[in-house]
Formats: sequence, C-alpha cells, structure tokens
Amino acid sequence: MTDSSLSRREFTSATLQSLLTLAFLETLSAGDAFAAEIQPIAAQWLKDLDELGRDVKGEAISQLAWQKKVEELFAKIELSELMTFLDFDKLSKMELRSRGERSMRPVFPKVEGLPTELVFGHQVFGLKQGTSVVPHGHDNMCTAFLILEGEFRGRLYDRLEDDEESMILKPTVDETFKVGQASTISEKKDNVHWFKANSDRGFIFNIHVLNLHAGKTGRVYVDPNGKQIGDGKIRARKIKSSEAYKLYG
Repeated sequence: MTDSSLSRREFTSATLQSLLTLAFLETLSAGDAFAAEIQPIAAQWLKDLDELGRDVKGEAISQLAWQKKVEELFAKIELSELMTFLDFDKLSKMELRSRGERSMRPVFPKVEGLPTELVFGHQVFGLKQGTSVVPHGHDNMCTAFLILEGEFRGRLYDRLEDDEESMILKPTVDETFKVGQASTISEKKDNVHWFKANSDRGFIFNIHVLNLHAGKTGRVYVDPNGKQIGDGKIRARKIKSSEAYKLYG
C-alpha cells in the first residue's frame, strides 16, 4: 500500500466524519430553534391559565365560567408544543405503577413573560392499561385534565349532596377520552371523576386551583358502584384512599 493511497483513504474518512458531524449539529440547532420558538407560545398559554386561576380564586368569574374558559384554552394549545415544553420524552420513560397513577411534576422552563409563581398546581399522570385515577370528589378546588397520550374511559358525576358517610351522585359523562380531549371539575359541575386507562399506557396533563375559599381542600374518595336511589342517582360510600386503590386502582 502506497503512502498516497493511504492519504486518500484517510481524507475520505475525515470528510465523511465532518459531514456527519455537521448534519448532527444542524439537527441539534433546528431542535433548539424549535424549542425556543414554541416556548413563548406555551408560556402565553400558561399565563392565560394563570389569569383564569386568579380570577376564579378572587371570584371575578364563576367556577362554571372557569371550566368553560379552561376547556377553550385546552382546545387551542398544540399538544406537540405543550409536550416539548413539559419535556414529555423524559417523563414518558419513567416507570409506571401497578396500581393507580404515577404523579410527575415537570418543571416549566423559565421564559420571559411567564410568572414565576403560578396560582395553579400542575402534574402529569402516567398510567398502565387497566389502572385508574380512582373515583374521587374534590373539596374547595377546580381542576382540569388534558389527555396527552393514550385512551381512557372517563366517568364524571355531579355531586348533589353529602353526609358523614356518603355522597349522592348523578352520572353526567361516561365516554372514551382520546388524545387532545379535556374535562374540567368544580364544586358546581362534574365534581367527581374516574379515569381508567384503556391503552397500553396513558398520560394526562392536570392543573388544579386550590383553596377557592375558607375550608379544607383535597380529594374525597368514593365508591360510585353504590345503591341506586332513583332518577339515576347513586348513594356512594365515602372511602379511604387505600380502599379506593384496592377496588379501582
């Protein structure tokens, strides 16, 4: 083998390596540019959600108006933009639970114009097929779901009355929720919900505005397979979280 043939072979190898490196850098730059481009869009969307949260907490709008406006905002966001903003690729690799949902709290990037202290909490729920966000009602809060991946059977109920041991519920929704579909909860409408994953896995983006007024805030777990009491109403036992996950997780 001559020095000249070796030189040509080395030259060809170096050139190919340079071209591959350049292509990789261009792809990386395009991705960074895309992320930089969508961040202000997602940030403005979150800012709008924050304003709605402050309005409902301050009673500038009703809880029913909050539900309507949040559903409108959820319908506007491009899921690819939101998922990039949430770093969904990283979240989706986390191990899911054998019962119930895995709650993940992504950190939003710092973007100019986005408040550093949002009035609402947020999380992403990840679920395996057959597991559920178990049936529960909500005290002193408004909350919303947006399906990011997968398919769910979603059941919602109006919460009509409470006593020490039970709730009187009336079913309002029982349907398949697919990617991009949303549901909202308040004290006034659809207060109890139950979402079961039908697909191999599913992910839900959730926001929640807490402490709407004085009083306790949180989940109240129920067994919706209770006694039928006429006019489509159900007397549902209030149960502990451990029983809810054992029955429905």
